[in-house]
Amino acid sequence: TPPPLDSDEPEKLADAIETMGLKHAVITVVNRDDLDDSGAGHYRRCLEAVRARSPTVTLELLCSDLAGDLDDLAMLLDGLELEVFAHNVECVPRLDSTVRDARASFSQSISILKESKRLRPDILTKSSIMVGLGETDEEVNQALALLKNAGVDLVTIGQYLAPSDRYLAVHRFPEPAQFDAWTIVAEGLGFLGCASGPLVRSSYRAGDLLAKATARLRTQMD
Repeated sequence: TPPPLDSDEPEKLADAIETMGLKHAVITVVNRDDLDDSGAGHYRRCLEAVRARSPTVTLELLCSDLAGDLDDLAMLLDGLELEVFAHNVECVPRLDSTVRDARASFSQSISILKESKRLRPDILTKSSIMVGLGETDEEVNQALALLKNAGVDLVTIGQYLAPSDRYLAVHRFPEPAQFDAWTIVAEGLGFLGCASGPLVRSSYRAGDLLAKATARLRTQMD
């Protein structure tokens, strides 16, 4: 069982971000399915504390799926000052049962991402896919299309690396050219930004990706 929430964490987080003088902060959460709201209220308090102390920082929340509870999602996002709402689908749909916890799924993640865009169309949505888990190139293309259809704006694609022998083995290492090809696919689908490469992770150059997406949005509006 996870420990109780730290009621001082919002201020500790706000202090850390203020001290570092960050321009863009990615706040990553852990799953707290043991809590009635899956942690949504605490995540919100953390973000509000950071915003109060650092009003000019752009904020990105890498969120859990909140156990699929759309009411908790609505409570989290209602009136929240946030630039990017991120939630990772992790892998292509076919590999859910192999890669993800039984309580999670591609479809549930899509539901969270789609609803977040419906609730707050002013917030950019983001997701990430790991490759090297047994998927095909075409399955990655299909997953990208599903994400775009759900209203996702930004996407990252990176190579899965097994932390130790106790984890899933790496199935393959796509060539850098294939990651470039996925970037072309993502851009063709209309994503505002895509970071794709062997060393890319979900928060890879997140501030730069947001800046490029914002610039692209301005161009589209002109």
